[in-house]
Amino acid sequence: MGRSSRHPREVRERAVALVFEQVGAYSSQWEAITSIAAKVGVSAESLRRWVRQAETDGGARPGVTTAESERVRELERENRELRRANEILKAASGFLREGARPSTAALVAFITEYRDLFGVEPICAVLTEFGIKIAPSTYYAALSRPASAREVRDEELKEEIGRVYDVNYRVYGARKVWRQLNREGIRVGRGRVERLMRVMGLAGAVRGKTVRTTVSDPGGVRAADLVKRQFTAGAPNRLWVADFTYVATWAGTVYVAFAIDVFSRRIVGWRASTSKETGLVLDAIERGLRHRNYRWSEGQDKLIHHSDAGSQYTPFRFTQHLIDSGIDASIGTVGDALDNALAESTIGLYKTELIKPNGPWHNKQEVDVATAAWIEWYNTQRLHGACGDRPPVEFETLYEDGDLISLVA
Repeated sequence: MGRSSRHPREVRERAVALVFEQVGAYSSQWEAITSIAAKVGVSAESLRRWVRQAETDGGARPGVTTAESERVRELERENRELRRANEILKAASGFLREGARPSTAALVAFITEYRDLFGVEPICAVLTEFGIKIAPSTYYAALSRPASAREVRDEELKEEIGRVYDVNYRVYGARKVWRQLNREGIRVGRGRVERLMRVMGLAGAVRGKTVRTTVSDPGGVRAADLVKRQFTAGAPNRLWVADFTYVATWAGTVYVAFAIDVFSRRIVGWRASTSKETGLVLDAIERGLRHRNYRWSEGQDKLIHHSDAGSQYTPFRFTQHLIDSGIDASIGTVGDALDNALAESTIGLYKTELIKPNGPWHNKQEVDVATAAWIEWYNTQRLHGACGDRPPVEFETLYEDGDLISLVA
């Protein structure tokens, strides 16, 4: 029999039974319905619906029975609950996938964030079903308790972690965030930073595939490989590595060339152009020479410039420019990416930290401005593992000041 919010089930059943019992005393069923409806205090239309449903339930009339209707409603309810459970699990996937049980504070924060959407009890039920037990009473008790010293400190650290993450192009993982916080005098363990970053949904940038941009010149005369994959230098201006990459823009392809000092990983020269001819890489080297004020004199070790065997680095014009500047040219093996791995690694950082997350790019001017800002950050603020988790400029300053203890610390 259909649902009613006004009349109890007993009243409905007795009214229907009266109709079936007394219908013979009336000229029609409808006359019986209207008469009995007035006596029991219900509308004739309501009683008519109840009678029709009773007839269907008894098999006297075709249609959906009360039992079938209730089953449909039950299935719909179960479907809604399953959809809600899936949405809760999707929202909680950040800490569910890690296996370990999150702290009560993390669970309370999660429930608070989603309680208006799903409700406290459903969230607790779903989490408990999947092995993360928390009762609604535990949640409400935690809300009423004053925050512990650990929870207060966690909230303070979250602000600092978010700040460090944001000002560093949102590319730092937990290790670099931890290093930077400690450099600033904020003492915190690495494990705590990792935990809080997971709670905050923050993660370091992940590099993509390397794209080949340099094409060797089969007819070019190449310099010898003076480096042989030994990308180390005892001082600035002993070994530079160079390479270039491309940036797709709405106005066409922009090529960006880099020259990097191996000693500190500092980008000493760069150039962006819409052409990838020799002038591109020459300009990057020339910028580096001017920036370093490099002048070779007799008796000094020459700066070595190392690149891959790309056609931009093998022409006579390029080689002659290096000779005139007091630089020894070095070129890696054809087709071997490892022979210029350090330069390609730096370009990988450039693409991962600046180009890919900030596209699409409109034109060369936009790439120019953004690249200049990124290189300034890269040289003066970005922590480099090869420099003892220091920025390149700071690493070079320690060397120039003769602070060997700090340099190797």
